[in-house]
Amino acid sequence: MGTFHIWTVGCQVNTADSAKLRAGLRRLGWDATDRPNDADFVVLNTCAVRQHAEDKAEQKLGWLKHLKRDNPDLKIAVMGCMVGPTHDELARRFPYVDVFAQPQAFDDVISVLDIALSGPDHDLGGEFWPTVFPDETRATAYVPVIEGCDKFCTYCIVPLRRGRERSRPIAEIKREIEAHVQRGVREVTLLGQTVEAYGKDQPPVALDTDHADLFDLMSALHEIDDLSRIRQLTSYPPDMTDRILQGMAQLPRVCESFSLPVQSGDDEILTAMRRGYTVREFVERVEKVRSLMPEVGISTDLIVGFPGETEEQFRKSCTLLEQLRFDKVHVAAYSTRPGTYAARRQPDEVPQEVKAERLHAIEDLQRTVAFEINRELWGRTLSVLIEDQKPSPEDACVRVTGRTRTAKLVHFDAPAGALAPGQTVEVRITQTGPWSLQGELAHAPLPAAAGAAQ
Repeated sequence: MGTFHIWTVGCQVNTADSAKLRAGLRRLGWDATDRPNDADFVVLNTCAVRQHAEDKAEQKLGWLKHLKRDNPDLKIAVMGCMVGPTHDELARRFPYVDVFAQPQAFDDVISVLDIALSGPDHDLGGEFWPTVFPDETRATAYVPVIEGCDKFCTYCIVPLRRGRERSRPIAEIKREIEAHVQRGVREVTLLGQTVEAYGKDQPPVALDTDHADLFDLMSALHEIDDLSRIRQLTSYPPDMTDRILQGMAQLPRVCESFSLPVQSGDDEILTAMRRGYTVREFVERVEKVRSLMPEVGISTDLIVGFPGETEEQFRKSCTLLEQLRFDKVHVAAYSTRPGTYAARRQPDEVPQEVKAERLHAIEDLQRTVAFEINRELWGRTLSVLIEDQKPSPEDACVRVTGRTRTAKLVHFDAPAGALAPGQTVEVRITQTGPWSLQGELAHAPLPAAAGAAQ
C-alpha cells in the first residue's frame, strides 16, 4: 500500500465526497498525509461553479507537475465538477494527470492504483465505498441526501457535472447517521443542491400517498437518540412547501437556519437566469419562514454582473438585501462557465471593473447589516454546540469554538478538560461583530463594560 493526500475545494458536497474517498482508501490499507510531497497518490477534488475555484485547482495542478517530474511514480487523480463526461481538453492541458473522474466516480479515481474492491476484506454489503468514517471524531457531519440538480439555471454547471436529482432512501440515510452518532457526531447537515427537492424523484410510499419529502426524512432522523441538531443545505424557494416548513418548525432538533439563495433582486435578471421564481415569491418564502421561526438565521447567495445587468437592476438587489436583512450574504461576480446556456447564449457584457465595484458594494452593505443584527445578541445567553477547542493564551484554559442553532459562530474560553466537542453549553454573549460572536460560559459574571463595540 502507500500514502495519499486529498485536496478539496468547493461546496460541502465536495467535502463529503472527499471524506468518503478518504475513508475508503484507509479501509484499503492506505495512510493519509497532510503533505502532498510525502504522498504516493494525490487527489484533487475540484469545483467549477466559480472561476476562482477553478483557478485554484489549475494552480495546484501546475505545482503537481513539478512534483511528478521529481517523482515519476506519483499517481495524480482529478475529480469533481471540473471533470465533465468528456475530458479530452483537460487531458491535453494536464497530460501528467493519471486519471480524470466525474463527481462521486470513486472507482474511477482509484483505477490507477490496481486495487480490487471485491473479496472478503472489502465486502461492505454490495457497496464498497463507506458512508461512515471510523477514523474521524468530529462533532458535526455533512450527509448528502439528494444528488444532482434538475433546475438548469443558465449560469450553473452543476446539473451538467453531477446529473439529475437522485434521492437516497430514508432507511439508508438513517443508518448512516446512526453510525455517525455512535462515533460522537451530534449535529448533521443534510446536503443537496436543492435539498427540499428530496424525494420528488422517488415513487409514492403507498398507493394512496405522495412521495416522501424532506419533512418525512427529518421526522425519521428525529428519532435517533443522542442526535442533537439537524440542519439542511441548500434551499430553493419553489421547493419549500408549507408542509415542509411547518413540519420543520415542529421538530425541536431541526435548527432555525436556512441557506436560501436569491441570486438577484430583479425579476428580469431572475428570468434570464431561469431561477423559476419572482422577487415577490422569494420574499413570500422568507416571510413564511420567519413567521414560523421568528429567530431564524438566513443566509443567501447573490451574483453581481450577470450578463446585461444594469445599474438599476443591481440597485434592486441592494434594496432587497436592505429589506430582508440576511444574516450572511455570499456574493460572487458572474463568471462564464463553459457548457452552460449562459456561455452559449448570454454574452458576458458587464466590465470586470463594474463587477468588482458591485461586489464590494454588496460586501460593505452586508457588513453593516450583519453588525446590526449581531449587536442585538449582546448580553443574551445562547445554546452553543462545541465544534472545536484549541490552547488559549491563558495556560489553564482552552479557546472553544461552536455555533448557535441559527449558525452564528461563537468563541469563548473554558477550563482545560472541562468541555468536549459535541457538547451543548449555554454561552452569554459579551462581544459582537459582523462575522462572529465572543462570549463566556453563562455562569461567569457579566463584565461591567458593554462589549458590543467590535
